[in-house]
Amino acid sequence: MSNNKKSGDIGEKEVVELVRCPNCARKLMVLPPSYPLYDVQCSGCMFRAQVKTNLSKPRAVVFGATWDIMKKVFKAGFIMPPLILNFKWNEKGVARQEIRFYPFVPKDHLMPYQLSQKAQRANLWMFRYVGLDKVPYFLCYKK
Repeated sequence: MSNNKKSGDIGEKEVVELVRCPNCARKLMVLPPSYPLYDVQCSGCMFRAQVKTNLSKPRAVVFGATWDIMKKVFKAGFIMPPLILNFKWNEKGVARQEIRFYPFVPKDHLMPYQLSQKAQRANLWMFRYVGLDKVPYFLCYKK
């Protein structure tokens, strides 16, 4: 299992432990691995979201996932799924964490790119979230 996958799985579990549903305040739960588009859902209402974990201070650019599924979502006329970002970093030896909820990330804040021919998943189209410092969010947790 890759370090990114491990970090992502741990991050999803942390979000479920530390954050309540932004809609109804009930408990969140992790969806099965490889569930399309979403990583967590509410145990009480219809809320679902993607979760991305970054081992860094909060920043404006974050890696997304494969572009293929997002391209199909937009082509079908759907909006981008809500996003929960779990930032974790050390500052002067102190573990820090900030979990942010982005209810809406406009399409122009996604930037597709293609992996190189030498990458493990050669030539695959991926995307980055960009300009997140200009997108409104709710702070769900801070340590």
